[in-house]
Amino acid sequence: MVIFRVTENINIKTTDGTLVKYSKLKGPSNLFNETVYITTFEDFEDIKKVFLNVGVKYKARVIDETKIRYLSQFPRELGVTNLNEHFLTQKYDYSYKNLNKADINEAEIKSIYLNEDSVDLNKQLEGTLKKDISIMILGNVGLSMSEMICGCTSLRIFYEKLRKKFRSVKLDIYLNASENKFYSRDKMIFSNQNFINSVNPLSIDVKSFCAYDFFVDFSSVTNRSYFKHLSKIDAFLYKLGIDYRKIDENEKFNTINISSYKPKNELKEKIDRLKLKGETLLFHPYSANLNKSIPKEIASRILRELIEKLPEYTIVSTIKIDSKTDDDRYVDLSSNSQNFLDFSYIVANMSKVVTVDTATYHIAEAFFIPTVVIFTTAKESANSNIYSNSKAVYVEDESKNFSKFIFDNDSLILHRFTGWNKLKSSKIIKLLETF
Repeated sequence: MVIFRVTENINIKTTDGTLVKYSKLKGPSNLFNETVYITTFEDFEDIKKVFLNVGVKYKARVIDETKIRYLSQFPRELGVTNLNEHFLTQKYDYSYKNLNKADINEAEIKSIYLNEDSVDLNKQLEGTLKKDISIMILGNVGLSMSEMICGCTSLRIFYEKLRKKFRSVKLDIYLNASENKFYSRDKMIFSNQNFINSVNPLSIDVKSFCAYDFFVDFSSVTNRSYFKHLSKIDAFLYKLGIDYRKIDENEKFNTINISSYKPKNELKEKIDRLKLKGETLLFHPYSANLNKSIPKEIASRILRELIEKLPEYTIVSTIKIDSKTDDDRYVDLSSNSQNFLDFSYIVANMSKVVTVDTATYHIAEAFFIPTVVIFTTAKESANSNIYSNSKAVYVEDESKNFSKFIFDNDSLILHRFTGWNKLKSSKIIKLLETF
């Protein structure tokens, strides 16, 4: 976490229109103060950028975290502690500022500075007399859609454990919002979970923060070494102070609630017509990460082969794949998939799914949809969750970069598509038939 004050009054609007208001420090001798603010390290970096764009007189000044933590009203921290993150990160940046970033493993070095020691949630809760508790989750539980869906699963397990100990548990989450272009999407993902009481934008003032009994600090959690080595769900459980090895794999299921979601008439009618025609197969060949995406020409080839070899299926996509493909057994729903719930609704109504390593297969798992997932390396899969309803295909990256510079030079990357050329639709179809 980062605790700070501002030098001028300012408001920041989130992507859903919510205003986050900041006021100059009042009563500096009193740190139990509604004009002292708490946020994550990532959000604080964004706040500084926003302030700089507004004007030089707008600044965010860091306050010594230990002074605030020693307030008698300050809530107890649960999970792996994150004390003095800003100070320790600054120390790290100064110590390694002259090193070539390509020559060091930042996650491993930061683990020396930032605490990653495992803790026991049950021991942290010992001595709590209250029967009704409130918990504040500081920051995004994951940054990508995949991570957040898995984060919700870990939070659900966390919540269920707490409900066995307490009469009621109020769980509020505060998300990075200052320059988060995806805040509305992130809010939709977490608001979708029945066990989360409210979803709010950061920052939060110290007085409001101290109204909670406990907090969990998820600031920069995805940069920790354990997040690189464990599956996403297990990494979040580790952060929450839960021994992931003692959690039955059957409990690690994703949940997405679309019962109150009302699709637009056009989308509902299209889905209803598709279901009347018979089996449906969602084909999702692209990812925001270029290295995980099937090259366009190969994606188009596989699409045509799926249409040809699977006559009992209508092939569906929610992204533009090939404008030249004109077949009554191929339906492009990209114009109807406008947000997280739209996409979840489409996935939930599919018979089967073929996707690259994106949030798609995490969503499909929530609805028990048989899925073939295409990973670029077997190592990536080891750090991902292969669910009982998913089967994996591995495509080895055979590219070689002959650039001598730190930055990538595409013209010096050879054999980029060699591995992808080996991806055969017959292998995908064979796995689909095993479900």
